[in-house]
Amino acid sequence: MYSQLDRIDAFIAGLDPAIQEALTATTSRKIFGKGDYLLQPGDVCRYSFLIESGLARKYYLTDGREVTTELYFSQDLALSLTSYATQSPSREAIQALSNTVTSRTDYRAFQALKFRFPALLELDLLLTEYHAMWLEERLMQFRTLDATQRYRLLIETQPHVVQTIQLTHVASYLGVSLETLSRIRAKW
Repeated sequence: MYSQLDRIDAFIAGLDPAIQEALTATTSRKIFGKGDYLLQPGDVCRYSFLIESGLARKYYLTDGREVTTELYFSQDLALSLTSYATQSPSREAIQALSNTVTSRTDYRAFQALKFRFPALLELDLLLTEYHAMWLEERLMQFRTLDATQRYRLLIETQPHVVQTIQLTHVASYLGVSLETLSRIRAKW
C-alpha cells in the first residue's frame, strides 16, 4: 500500500503549480485534543483528514457498545467514506485518541476543483483506490489471520499502539473481547 502512497505523492508533485496551489487552498491544518471528535455520528463528513501526527479511531455504536473499526496513524486518511461521498449523515464517529494534527480537505472545495482542473479526477481516483486497498487488506486480515496473528501484525507495524491506546479500543479493533486480548498479551 505504500507504493500507492508513493503514486499519490508523485502525482501531486507532478501537477501544474497552479493546480497544486489551488489544491493547497482547499486544505487547512486542524489540531484535535485527546478525546475530541473529528466526526460525530449523525454529522455529515465534510472533510477528509490526513493524520500528520497523533492517533484517531473510527467506531460505531451497536447495542450500547462501541465497536472500533479503524485506527488511524500518521499518514492515514481518516473519513467516513459513505458519508463523505454521499454527503449524508454518518453512522460512525471519528475520535482523536491523542493530541492529533491533521490536514483537512474540504469536500465541496475539492469537488469544485475537480471541475476546474480535470487532472484532479485522477487524484480522486488514486485516493479512492488507496482507501479500497486499505479496506481489502483489513478484510483479508480478518479472514485469514487469527486474533493472535492480528495482534502481532498490529504490534509489528505500530509498536507504540499498546502504550498509547486503551486496550478496550485495541480489543475492539482486533474483533476480540478484552479478556481474549489479555490472554493473547500474556502469551506474547
